[in-house]
Amino acid sequence: MRVRQLTAYVLRVQLRKPFRHASAVRNYSDNILIRAELADGTTGWGEGVPRDYVTGETAEGAIEQLLATPVSEQLAGEPASWLEVIAICDRFQPAALVDDPRGSYGNSLRAAVELSLLDAYGKLFGEPVSKAIEAYPGVAESLLARSDSVRYSTTIDAESKRKLWRSSLKMRAYGFRQCKVKVGADCDADAARMGVIRRWIGPRMDLRVDANEAWLPEKVLQHAKALAPFDITCIEQPVAHEELASLTELRRELDVPVMLDESLTSLHDAHEAIRLSACDLFNIRISKCGGVLNSLRLAMLAKEHGLGYQLGCHPGETGILSAAGRHFASVVRDIRYLEGSYDHHVLATVPTMPDLTFGYGGRAPALTQPGLGVELDLDVARGSLRDERVITVDE
Repeated sequence: MRVRQLTAYVLRVQLRKPFRHASAVRNYSDNILIRAELADGTTGWGEGVPRDYVTGETAEGAIEQLLATPVSEQLAGEPASWLEVIAICDRFQPAALVDDPRGSYGNSLRAAVELSLLDAYGKLFGEPVSKAIEAYPGVAESLLARSDSVRYSTTIDAESKRKLWRSSLKMRAYGFRQCKVKVGADCDADAARMGVIRRWIGPRMDLRVDANEAWLPEKVLQHAKALAPFDITCIEQPVAHEELASLTELRRELDVPVMLDESLTSLHDAHEAIRLSACDLFNIRISKCGGVLNSLRLAMLAKEHGLGYQLGCHPGETGILSAAGRHFASVVRDIRYLEGSYDHHVLATVPTMPDLTFGYGGRAPALTQPGLGVELDLDVARGSLRDERVITVDE
């Protein structure tokens, strides 16, 4: 069954409250949505969340990139199996409109198109997207393990100190096992915040920190020492990407694992991090890394080199990306930390159905419906749509 048409939308997703970290303050997210339609009328949805300070992308730029891409040529064919669908997804390469030495510009668009195809063909085949992950050629059995449920971690952003005890107590009462805390460049302030958080969140919570590139290389050990009393299990992206090489030496003196996020956007980035011995874990995000298939490749590479990985998310993801992450997490094993499915907790209005927000303790069931198992409610989303373009694929 051929792809007949793609419809691209820019959706402005309002957040319930501003989300703060060292690199940005965000009140909304402009997302790129793709609706793929097959020749028989079967449709599928995909989503990408462009972040200009991570991969240089914007939602408007993603539309421009899609219009410049020869989609009729790249998406041609009538796939009858997951292997053939994967081949078409791999052929889709957004037009190179800018210099892209890291191979990440266009990743949000790539993710959105790929997910729309996996969703549509999953519905056509009557199988969930998780089956496509399991069918990926060359994936080692040691990387896969199907689970009936997953468990998400939570996050405390860079909010004021006076609110910390309330947020911490709430996370503890809700039964989470893991919590990420956003930290910044003020060592003393971060240590004071972590003291409040650890006091109220309890001694059993697995706490990790995310600096979002805020630390200078010469200050990393000082920051880590200040946070050591609070038993943190990971430091995410301590330095700016431009200072990545500094982590080679710093890791020899750190007693806590280092995770890369802004420095881990592509297979090029991953190979460079491995070459430099710059990290212990990858933060894989489906949109940032260019889709489910690229995310799987990154997990495979991490496993091959003895590294860990988490599956992360972006604030502002709708249920489309929540569903994609759920499918990934329910079949890929050894995910150290899992983020996502924050829908009702983060979004002012949830434009997808059914509701995929995790439950008590961050628990959520695996998705077994054909495709992604989620649909965009256009009636709810209509007022937030900022652009719409139709691209004919099958003339």
